[in-house]
Amino acid sequence: MSLEQQIRKAEVPMPSKKWTIYAIHHSHTDIGYTERQEKIEQFHVDFIRQALHIATEARAGTKPEWKGFRWTCETFWAVERFLEEASDDEKDAFARAIIRGDIELSGTYLNMTELPDYDLLRSIHSKAQAYAATIGHKIDSAMTADINGYGWGYASSLLENGIEHLFSCIHTHHGMYALGRKQLPFWWETKDGKRLLVWNGEHYMFGNELGFCPNALGKYMIRDEFSHMLIEPEEIHNQIASIRIHRYVSQLEKEQYPYNFVPVMLSGLGTDNASPNARIIEWITEWNKQHGDQITVKMVSLSEFFARLKEEDLSQLPVHQGDWPDWWTDGVSSTPMHTQIYRDAQRTLRKVKKLDPQQEAVSQSELDACEQALVMYAEHTWGYHSSIGEPWHKNVQLLEVRKQANAAIASERVYRALDKVLLEQGAATLYPERPYRFRISNTSNAAVKELVALNLDGWEPGALRDGVEVVREDTGEVLVHQFANVQSIITELELDAGQTCMLSIRPVTLKNNPGVMTSNTRLIGADQVYDMDDLYPAITGANSHSPIRVTQNGLESSFVRLAWSKEQGISSWFNKQLNKEMLRSGREHGAFTPIYEVTPAADDKIAAQVWSVRARMGRNRKGMHVERSIGQLASVRTIDQGPLYTTVELMYDVKGISYFALFLKVHANKNQIDVSVRFHKESVWNPENVYLALPFTSGAESQDTVFADKPGALVRPWKDQIPGTCLDYSCVQEGVAWQDSENTLLVATPDTPLIQWGDLDYGRRLVHTQQAPDAKPETYAWLMTNYWETNFKATLGGFYEFMYHVRADHALKEDHIAPVLESMHDPFVVTRIRG
Repeated sequence: MSLEQQIRKAEVPMPSKKWTIYAIHHSHTDIGYTERQEKIEQFHVDFIRQALHIATEARAGTKPEWKGFRWTCETFWAVERFLEEASDDEKDAFARAIIRGDIELSGTYLNMTELPDYDLLRSIHSKAQAYAATIGHKIDSAMTADINGYGWGYASSLLENGIEHLFSCIHTHHGMYALGRKQLPFWWETKDGKRLLVWNGEHYMFGNELGFCPNALGKYMIRDEFSHMLIEPEEIHNQIASIRIHRYVSQLEKEQYPYNFVPVMLSGLGTDNASPNARIIEWITEWNKQHGDQITVKMVSLSEFFARLKEEDLSQLPVHQGDWPDWWTDGVSSTPMHTQIYRDAQRTLRKVKKLDPQQEAVSQSELDACEQALVMYAEHTWGYHSSIGEPWHKNVQLLEVRKQANAAIASERVYRALDKVLLEQGAATLYPERPYRFRISNTSNAAVKELVALNLDGWEPGALRDGVEVVREDTGEVLVHQFANVQSIITELELDAGQTCMLSIRPVTLKNNPGVMTSNTRLIGADQVYDMDDLYPAITGANSHSPIRVTQNGLESSFVRLAWSKEQGISSWFNKQLNKEMLRSGREHGAFTPIYEVTPAADDKIAAQVWSVRARMGRNRKGMHVERSIGQLASVRTIDQGPLYTTVELMYDVKGISYFALFLKVHANKNQIDVSVRFHKESVWNPENVYLALPFTSGAESQDTVFADKPGALVRPWKDQIPGTCLDYSCVQEGVAWQDSENTLLVATPDTPLIQWGDLDYGRRLVHTQQAPDAKPETYAWLMTNYWETNFKATLGGFYEFMYHVRADHALKEDHIAPVLESMHDPFVVTRIRG
């Protein structure tokens, strides 16, 4: 059947009422998906110039056919780049176009993952509004495109910066829209009761699908008898557009859509990072001449659309509180080492700001440069569009190193800033006979008792060979210490939030050094294997054992008793203070057990098959025939023991990973264990996932609640969520906590932000409100993934070390959980200072 015959045969339903379609013209900003990042920047600067030319010509009347043209700057990042290059005349013309409403600013900066902390969110959301104020304008609306969600604090950040409306253009590739229904508004209520008006919209190029842009008929969301066409003559294009538009509004009527108007986004070309296109407004004018009595199309800005929406009675709109987990935030685990570097830089930047609150050492422009590099890494584009099918392609390699360089640049800038602050405050550079003095600053918002490493240079320990004392200068107290190695002295210190103190190391001559004497009561043999319990309690005093006992089957401190086995790994995490088990009953895996998954292609040497096995996954992050390997404990070894802590190495065997070890640093004086995960991941082209099991509870399994720290808001996964949002995973900031009325168990996750909620099985995905009302999520750290078929890094191979911190505490106030989680990793800044 010819195309003309298909068109004549096509069913064209007629809507029952008069409709208005509001077309919002923009360019979706993907920094790198379609071209080199610097080329994308060049494009978007020129797009604004093109839009300004069209708007100016339309206003002047020299191009009357362009009357009614509107352009929405999807990201303020593009505006910043334009303003950096624009002439004074261009800047003036741009400002006038904004004030007239021909060009609009969105209150968002870029389409982000959930990596930014709340400080960074507030900063980037302030930029557009700050510029608008300089030209006597105010922004009330923002849009995002592509991304499928945001942390709960995202709404607070927008509102704090004067943004009242958010237009969300979702992309359901490996994702899904919230609420179970798109093209509807709702109120998103923040934790403190403020409300953001949100439009839960269609795909960001749906207007192209309907045919509003000549020569750019979309074939992505609408799959009909015309989807196979590549290029169509303009007359044919218009006929297809008419069929699709009539079908679309008729479908809305069938679905009891409540309004007689609907918004659609569109681009000027059939691609991301597309230019403005004056042909769209020409097409709209012609459409309205022919069909305007039934379906009128009007090009509008975001604020114009929301103003129209507010003419309706919005008092009965649904109000939703909670998190909106982004289905696409999993990209951060496709480059896990660089995400780790990013998160360290973000934490260190917070320290810089606290150490130098008046910016006496580091200027605002230097802080802005740090933030800019962080933003460019956390932006949602994770590489070139063919990174899986063509991992050797030049553009894949170029974009990959540029993207990952942003994390390195952020780290370098932040640490330069930290060094400047510390030098200003007395940090010592290298010079002969430096004093052994250290300033310790607690930059967290909570009181902290923590181990402190006083690091020496390689040539210095010889001067201290006869022994040392660590002295707290403000009290004169001699602190207990132990050596981590010949160049690091570890002591323990307790400081209030924001408190600083000085420590000195002074050489002393020990009267005697008895060494390690054999014990008459400790049941350890000449082979040094400790696999029996002592019959007599450990003695105290100068010749006592370490306060932490380690055997081949477990360990015990004053606070915890751990047990492990080959098959189950760490099978018990017993809290002696509570007399309760901290691992859930019915768990599938032991604590911190590594889990490796791979979904094999039919032939992993054929790019098309490696690509296609991923393309069929949908909302699963693995295939039906996924192969899963559970780590098996292979050996146990005590690394070091002392009065402050003991370190134990647990080696595991697991497929896909040639070396895997847990290092448990057990604190002697508090209920905390620091876990270092070190491994060598083999390079595999097939889609993979690596998880760590975190099957914890507060001790009262039937009563506890899970909390996740998200930017700007603590949330309860599977409870504090917008209906219809992702249940499977989310991106956290500081970590996770389990709490009942009496106790809290906290797991800080400084390096790996992605948390998998629920089981790991392939199957039908549930969204929020579809789970059982009393269901509680299982918890896994999702360390790495390369399942996405387009722009994830193809290989995860390499060496990695990730840290976790596990602490039991009394029941914390809810608003104290996030500060305590933050205080559990790198709370102190340790600086060797001048005399």
